Amino acid sequence: MTSCLWPRLFLFVSTLTSVMATKEPAACKIRITDKGLDMLKSETQKFVAEELSNISMPEMSGKEGSFQYTITDVKITELNLTYADLSFLPDVGLMFDVQNSSIALSFHRRLLYWFLSDTGNIEASADGVDINTGLGLGRDPLGRLKINNVTCDAKIKKMRAKFDGTLGRVYHFLARFLTTGLRFLLNKRICPALQHASLVRVNSMLETIPVRTEVDSYVGIDYSLTDDPLVTSRSLDMNFRGMFFHLADERDTLVNYAAEPLIREYERMVYLALSEFFFDSGLFSYYKAGIFQLNITNDNMPRDLEMLLRTTYFGTVMMLNPALMDSPVSLELAVNAPPKTTVKTSGATVVMTAVVKVMMTPAGRPPVQLSSMTMETKFNAKVSIREKRLSVLADLRRFKIYSNQSALESLALIPLQAPLKTMLQMSAVPLINNWTKRGVRIPLADGMELVEEVVEYHDGFIVIGANLRFSKGLREMAAAASQ
Repeated sequence: MTSCLWPRLFLFVSTLTSVMATKEPAACKIRITDKGLDMLKSETQKFVAEELSNISMPEMSGKEGSFQYTITDVKITELNLTYADLSFLPDVGLMFDVQNSSIALSFHRRLLYWFLSDTGNIEASADGVDINTGLGLGRDPLGRLKINNVTCDAKIKKMRAKFDGTLGRVYHFLARFLTTGLRFLLNKRICPALQHASLVRVNSMLETIPVRTEVDSYVGIDYSLTDDPLVTSRSLDMNFRGMFFHLADERDTLVNYAAEPLIREYERMVYLALSEFFFDSGLFSYYKAGIFQLNITNDNMPRDLEMLLRTTYFGTVMMLNPALMDSPVSLELAVNAPPKTTVKTSGATVVMTAVVKVMMTPAGRPPVQLSSMTMETKFNAKVSIREKRLSVLADLRRFKIYSNQSALESLALIPLQAPLKTMLQMSAVPLINNWTKRGVRIPLADGMELVEEVVEYHDGFIVIGANLRFSKGLREMAAAASQ
C-alpha cells in the first residue's frame, strides 16, 4: 500500500509545482528602448548635477604646527560632467557612469598663525572625478516599479585649492594638507547623496505611476507588475496586469485566457502593447456597473421611427388594449452579456448583444411591453493615445435585430432595421464614446508623456510605438512627488 502512495504523492507535488510556477498573463506591456534611455540621459545628468550641488560638507578645524585652521561654508559651485552615460545593465537595471569630470568648490577659511589672524575665501577644484552608479530595479509588494538597491563607487584623482587674502601666499603650503582632507570628505559624500536621491527621491517619483487606481466612479484599473522588470542591453521590459475591475465588487473580474502581447520592435523610444483581455476586462467591468442601458423616450425618438413602431405593432396594441393607441412609445435597451473584443491585423472590433423592448407608457399607469427583440451589433474600435491617456472611439458597422418570440415576427422587424440603426448611431454610440473617449491613464510617471504615436494591430493584441517627452525635469518631478 505504501508503494502505491509514492507515485500519487509525486504526481500531486509535480502538479502543485507546475501550478505555482505558472506566471500570470500580462495584458499590458511597456518597453523602454535604448533610444528612450538616450533622452532620459540628459535629464539624468541635470538631476545628478543638482543633487551633487546640494551636498553638505561638515566644518573642518584643527592644528598643523603653529597654524590653527577652521573651514566652513563649503559649497559646490559647478559640476562639469565631461563624460556621462546612462545605459541598461542586463538582468539588474540601469548604470549611470561619470568619467574624468570636475567639481568646483568654494569655502570660507579662518587661519591663526601665532598672533596673526586671517580670513578669506578659498576656491578649489576636484579633477578626474569618476562615479559609477548601478540601480537595481524590481517591484514592491504592491507591484509598483521601484529601485531596490544602489551600488556606487566614486573616486577623485586630485584636488587643487587657490587662496586669496592678505596672507594668501604664505598659506599656500597648507593647500596640500587641506585639499587632501577635503578630497577625502567630498569622496565620502558623493555616493550617499546619489543613494538617497535614488532610493528616496526617484522612488517617490515612481510612486506617481498608477498601480491600482480609480478610472471613474464605476471602474478602476490594476497596473501592478506581474513579475520583475526584464533588462537587456537594448531595453527595459515591464509586464503589467492591465485589468479593469468594478469598484462595487473588485473581486468579480474576468480570468485572463488571452494571448500575451508581443513587442518585437526597438525603433521608437517607448512601446505599449495591449491584449484583447485589457479591453474585455474594461467592457466587463462597465457591463457589471450597468452603464450599458439606454431608455429612449417618445420625446427623444425620431418621428419616422415612432410612426414605424406604431404601424408595426398596431395589431398587438389592438389585441392588448385599444386605449393604449395614443400612449407614448419608448424603447428600452439593455446589454445582456459582456461585450467581446477581437483584435486582428485589419483592426479592432467589439461585438455587443442587447435586448430591446418596445414599450407603451400610458400616463399614470405601468408601462406595457409590446415586444422583445435581440439586437446584435458590431463596432469598429479605433485606439489612440494622447500624452499618457489611452482612448477608444467606436463606430457602428453591423446591426441586426430579430424577435425573441417567433420567426414570423422577425420578418416583420425587417423594416425596423435601418431606422433603428440610425437611432443607435445618434444615441447609443455617442453614449458609449462618451465613456471611452475620456481615456484611461497608462502607467507612466507624472511629467512623462508619449508623442508621435503609431498604432499597429496584430492578431490578439495592439502595439503602440511612440516617443517620449518630458513636461517636467526629473528633479521637478521628484519634488512634486515628495510633496
